[in-house]
Amino acid sequence: MTRRERLMATLRGEPVDRPAVNFYEIGGFQIDPSDPDQFNVYNDPSWQPLLQLAEEQTDLIRMRSPVRPRSHEVEGVPDKSEAETRRAEFFKIEKYEQNGSRFKRVTLNIAGRIMTSLTRRSPEVDTVWTVEHLLKDVDDLKAYLKLPDEIFAEQMDIAGLVEEENKLGGRGIVMVDTEDPICAAACLFSMEDFTIVALTEQKLFHRLLEKLARHIHNRTEKAAKAFPGRLWRIYGPEYVTEPYLPPRLFKEYVVQYTGPMVETIQKYGGFARIHCHGRIRAVLDYIAEMGADAIDPIEPPPHGDVELADVRRKYGKDLVLFGNLEIADLESIEPADFEKTVEKAVIAGTSGKGRGFVLMPSSAPNGRKITPGTMANYETMVRLAAGFRL
Repeated sequence: MTRRERLMATLRGEPVDRPAVNFYEIGGFQIDPSDPDQFNVYNDPSWQPLLQLAEEQTDLIRMRSPVRPRSHEVEGVPDKSEAETRRAEFFKIEKYEQNGSRFKRVTLNIAGRIMTSLTRRSPEVDTVWTVEHLLKDVDDLKAYLKLPDEIFAEQMDIAGLVEEENKLGGRGIVMVDTEDPICAAACLFSMEDFTIVALTEQKLFHRLLEKLARHIHNRTEKAAKAFPGRLWRIYGPEYVTEPYLPPRLFKEYVVQYTGPMVETIQKYGGFARIHCHGRIRAVLDYIAEMGADAIDPIEPPPHGDVELADVRRKYGKDLVLFGNLEIADLESIEPADFEKTVEKAVIAGTSGKGRGFVLMPSSAPNGRKITPGTMANYETMVRLAAGFRL
């Protein structure tokens, strides 16, 4: 089977020659290892063998957004969008470098209130840290809700998805990557403020979710119709898992607003994969209730709270399971011990009857250096998956 055939057969619940193996962000994110930018950690020589291994020997899943970047995010592109022109009436964006880091400050002026957010990027780590969140209290939220809906309008880039798929050929598939309304809402607050508002101001928080859902649902409809039959990753539901919020709110905040995305994707023949880190035991029934096709990354205890074998036994008939290797283990466990961890995951993910399994870590390294031990552990993933016969 080609790598593409293997992945698509897995999603459809059809027989495959061996379990698919995927490195998640490695081979998934859009990066350029030849870019000399000091903030590009992937140009370090230690990264090159790992990037090559992903491209040549894993079942590639390119993670791509269906949304065209706003003009302020692309150097040299003029701001021509009507929505962006309206957005500029309320939002001011400033980018600068200071003390070796890159910063982005967003200032929102609405309903007589001025709110700011600030993010920071270090040259040594491929992560954007939020130093200050935009919304700090209920009054900020009430003002945010007064923003006109038209400023959230987006331009689609389906041609880019098709082009990427054509480049991949038989090496893998393109996965449409999108947040859901709970993710878009929670990211506006610090984690502390989000949990307080979501618990104590539920009617107001529903208004925020409804507002954000309108453009996210519209985007999902357009992209799923124009790019049908593909895999999607929906991220955000983990915000409504323990210990952050009680599981009962998962039905209100996730099923109610993310569920329609799943239905839309499937209406056009696509496959909806729910991304949910952490403790998922108490919300697995809700994820199944949404009719999701797949779930990731099913982190093993103690990072998560459920064993892969149990998920396979109870939900594997309907869900394709992506996981369940923890990135902390991949980066720290000695190769001989990690081989046992991989072997356990492959056996648990494929035992008995089930729709399908993809061996995958919960995330990827984000630092500038890849150690020999980490490289060896990635090689173990490929070797054991390639040698395993179903």
